[in-house]
Amino acid sequence: MKGDFTRHTFDPADRYSAVLLQQGRVLLDADFNEQTAIQLHLLRTLAADLIGPHGGPGFAIGYREAADDDPADLTIGGGRYYVDGVAADATRAPAPLAVGAGDPAPDPGPWTFYTQPWAFLDPEDDDDALPDGFPYLVYLTVWEELVTAAQEPRLRETALGATMPDTAVRSRVVWQVRFTTDVTLDGSPEEIGGRFAEWAGGLAGTGRLAARVERPAGTDEDPCVISPESRYRGQENQLYRVELVAGDAFVWSRDNGSVAFAIDSVDGRWVTLAALGRDDKLDLHVGDAVQLTDDAAHFRGQAAPVLRIEDVDVPDRRVLLSADPVAGTRNALLRRWDHPATDRPDGAVPLVTGRWLDLEDGVQVWFAPDATYRPGDHWLIPARTLTGAVEWPADDAGRPILRPPHGVHRRYAPLAAVRGANEVQDLRRAIG
Repeated sequence: MKGDFTRHTFDPADRYSAVLLQQGRVLLDADFNEQTAIQLHLLRTLAADLIGPHGGPGFAIGYREAADDDPADLTIGGGRYYVDGVAADATRAPAPLAVGAGDPAPDPGPWTFYTQPWAFLDPEDDDDALPDGFPYLVYLTVWEELVTAAQEPRLRETALGATMPDTAVRSRVVWQVRFTTDVTLDGSPEEIGGRFAEWAGGLAGTGRLAARVERPAGTDEDPCVISPESRYRGQENQLYRVELVAGDAFVWSRDNGSVAFAIDSVDGRWVTLAALGRDDKLDLHVGDAVQLTDDAAHFRGQAAPVLRIEDVDVPDRRVLLSADPVAGTRNALLRRWDHPATDRPDGAVPLVTGRWLDLEDGVQVWFAPDATYRPGDHWLIPARTLTGAVEWPADDAGRPILRPPHGVHRRYAPLAAVRGANEVQDLRRAIG
């Protein structure tokens, strides 16, 4: 989650049940956030123990035949459905009624495959369109997204002053209903569910990463041993974020990718921002690496190219990009990254496995070979000036441990087998 955090400390293996504050101590965001994570983990574990891998009354799937100029579609029934204990909610709120507007707005009806809120599908795009033939399996995927004040301005408290600094951020569960023709639909619902679970397991990447501070020249050449002479050389504490933008490329930020700017307008390569950064550290400068993306590109999994800032017009809050952005303007953001320029056309850093790669100030990362890396996967690396080290787990010999990504954790559940226009087999597990 790309928030302005000091670090993330929750680990379910610790078996902690609560965070207890002590009097007279400094209060840190990490402690509060770990308490939230502990409580959420306990609730979701309980739900999964009671419900199983998935279940609930919501997300009933229906088939809607093509009519006139409208393509065939799926209806998505309202209500909640739990996937590994995480609740997805398809309840559709009625349109709000304004003063003097007259009669209430009509019931919007259920979500459909093409109108669902976090998919941004295009029925005229062959990659998005439902299959022409039958059968196919419809499934649900859920994950958690961070919402900041740059995306949702009402999170700012205007009573704090004209600059309206942001405070806390929000996390929400988002979902998508998708389809696949890669799962055989013969046999009982249990057999279909087993094959789906095996198929869905293959969607996750197998990438692993380790982090350390580099060894001085002439020390032990074992790539997994940390020398006592190694030190983090940065002048500030940082939370480095390493995030994949392709299966063979990544970007990195020293501020967890949290330096992002809401966009007012885009005119060619000139981008007008809603506001500049609060200080020089959180602002944009010539040469900075940035990505311009919006909700449609983000939720469709389309990584924007990494561009460079070529000019900054402070009075008009404008920046000039090195090329025309490709994303649209649906809740558009300009996000800053901190890696230097590369030779790749997309501006990202080439992912090389099996050797240590330099980030900056002595921080190095190691990508495991013989693994698949999925765009969006990311790792968080706290670097601390007091110890001159990065906080990363190591074995008894001091060797950095390869870890799976800290996110994004997507969960999957089968919903229905569409066998024909009038034959939709329900694959949900009922509860209640």
